[in-house]
Amino acid sequence: MRRPPAGSIPDAPGSYQFLDQDGRVLYVGKAKSLRQRLGSYFQDPSALAPRTAQMVAQSDRVEWMVVNSEAEALLLEHNLISRWQPRYNVRLKDDKSYPWLAVTVADTWPRPAVVRGRKRSGVRYFGPYPNVGAIRETLDLLLRSYPLRTCTDGKFRRHERLGRPCLLFHIDRCSGPCAGEVGREEYDRMVADLMVFLGGETSALERGLEESMRAAASALEFERASVWRDKLEAVRSADAVRQMELATGEDVDVIGMVEDEIEAAVQVFHVRSGKVVGRLGILVDKVEDLSASALMARVLVDVYADPAAGVPGSILVPVLPEDADAVRSYLAERRGGAVALRVPLRGAKRALQQTVERNAAEAFRRHRLQRTSDHNSRARALEALQRELSLPVAPLRIECYDMSHLQGTDYVGSMVVFEDGLAKKSDYRRFNVVTVDGNDDYAAMEEVLSRRLTALVEDEREEPASERSRRRFAYPPQLLLLDGGLGQLHVGVRVLARLGLTDRVPIASLAKSFEEVFVPGRDQPIRLPRQSEALYLLQQLRDEAHRFAISHHRARRGARMTTGVLDGIEGLGPKRRTRLLDQFGGLTALRALSKDELTGVTWLPAAVGAAVFDRLHTPLSPERGPTARRGSARGSRGKVGE
Repeated sequence: MRRPPAGSIPDAPGSYQFLDQDGRVLYVGKAKSLRQRLGSYFQDPSALAPRTAQMVAQSDRVEWMVVNSEAEALLLEHNLISRWQPRYNVRLKDDKSYPWLAVTVADTWPRPAVVRGRKRSGVRYFGPYPNVGAIRETLDLLLRSYPLRTCTDGKFRRHERLGRPCLLFHIDRCSGPCAGEVGREEYDRMVADLMVFLGGETSALERGLEESMRAAASALEFERASVWRDKLEAVRSADAVRQMELATGEDVDVIGMVEDEIEAAVQVFHVRSGKVVGRLGILVDKVEDLSASALMARVLVDVYADPAAGVPGSILVPVLPEDADAVRSYLAERRGGAVALRVPLRGAKRALQQTVERNAAEAFRRHRLQRTSDHNSRARALEALQRELSLPVAPLRIECYDMSHLQGTDYVGSMVVFEDGLAKKSDYRRFNVVTVDGNDDYAAMEEVLSRRLTALVEDEREEPASERSRRRFAYPPQLLLLDGGLGQLHVGVRVLARLGLTDRVPIASLAKSFEEVFVPGRDQPIRLPRQSEALYLLQQLRDEAHRFAISHHRARRGARMTTGVLDGIEGLGPKRRTRLLDQFGGLTALRALSKDELTGVTWLPAAVGAAVFDRLHTPLSPERGPTARRGSARGSRGKVGE
């Protein structure tokens, strides 16, 4: 890579990106002065850290974006890393999917639920909690004091139409908002009290419940007093789940970190009103060489980029972050107020941080035991593939293709992607085959490969590399694997030759009969050892492509068959049909409904609801029924090449 002229690099804060010849972003960084920071990369490679030298050697060019401040550069760097996931940047990920307790505050009648995964707008999150059993027990106890609905939206709307509550109302686990058994004001008060409790403020709630209990007892309303007593005991029992406290009763996050040369484990304990109410675990793949303070800056930016638990006014860290003023400005913008970063040296806060660090050390130990064997085996498998298939480089990105159909109908193709030996499901793609009539495996494979590789060629022809880097498939795979034998390989070779990609994209096929690998230029297949890690990786790819293709084929065929059952009903067009299936969850659920329930759907005319009921409860015609049943039974065997 050529060094840009020194005068062309601005002496200003900003973010910079190193890109390879295919326009793929390899590394994203930020700097207080772009000129000084970028200049440090263009020196004798032996003076650079090994991974940094490797990154510079693989780069084709460097680009940059100028911003107004170092805090803005920090935010821009985080956004670009999140968007492109560069290979040479530190990678942070949850060490497991901890559960959250969520309250759907945007709903007309909010409900609490234990959830995992991606955060959604309009939902207030509390946690995360390391023990899903403990949080479910806590929620069950809290529902005795705050009987909010926990049913799904579909079930709620169903009982709302029927005008009667479900069983949970009759066992005092729900206040029955679907049937008008509770007023909006009282329900909103219960929601507010629940969120106050989950936020750690329990003392005021306990005092209020105790006062209500004593007032009822003084008025000789002993039955009502017993209800308040049970609610108070439930709140205290739920609060007992939290085991650690700070006597100061403040809001603070405590961060502990354990690291070695290549990885790190981070634990974040969320303390609200002096009580530990949640925990977040993060594992860090230290692809770039970072000091402890630089790594802490990256952790703080990532953890609080979109914090479900909020940003407290004080954060305890094991070491102050690099560019601490910029990090404080970034956090203050997220919180809407000042944020203090402190390293505790003594007292209760130091003791709590030591507890957090012990948790980080334990998580790191468990991860290392699992990661060591996994990482080594993947590296050996990729090196073996490069050697056995005579590839120019170890195939860090492999794309595998498979086809699925049933007697030539509902033809689909699948593309799965492995990077660094691991499945990258965000890059998976499905293809509906549209040009093939009947059962023609080779023509279907040719259509799918042509569509994928033509898109690659057109992107490279029409767009500059800087724009292509934003697309997932704007660069070629380092191995293109086909599920099949020599015939599928010839199809792939023909497509590559037609598009001028023969020298750029290595290709192979894996035949299931004897697990033989076919490559261009060899009449005889390659037989990898049965215990070979390279063969195991290829089998993983092939099986995953097969699973992905079959699942899409079944979904497409099922949608077609479902449409056929409800097709031709007067007044039931595509939009109403889709809405009806979505609301009740499919044909099985629709068949379970009574005629009154179907005609009672508020947005569906009663005559149409009656027609749907009659259609679903009319026996299928002889020529239509057996065919549908046969197709359903044999769908899983509709794979090409078996």
